[in-house]
Amino acid sequence: MKALLEIKSSLKLIKDNEQYKECLASIDNLIDFQEGSFEKEGLELVSILVESYEIKHFSIKAIKIRMIEEGLKKKDLAKYFGNASRVSEVLNRKDLSRLI
Repeated sequence: MKALLEIKSSLKLIKDNEQYKECLASIDNLIDFQEGSFEKEGLELVSILVESYEIKHFSIKAIKIRMIEEGLKKKDLAKYFGNASRVSEVLNRKDLSRLI
């Protein structure tokens, strides 16, 4: 297994689906290590990166799918995001701070 320093040095923000899948495979490899081990710390770091990627990519898709299912328009979501322009920013991934 990689030493913690090697794990840390190879960590980068996930930018595409291939990197996302690699990180998921890393999680599978690290999940069974004992609490307090270097590998468990590596698991925590990789998990943070995966969570960030999922929020950015999958939350928007879920919102758009729900909009289609319910027949909603951007203006219908304005009450949840503050205004219609804010909805556009989120759906176009310009500002995801309200989803985190």
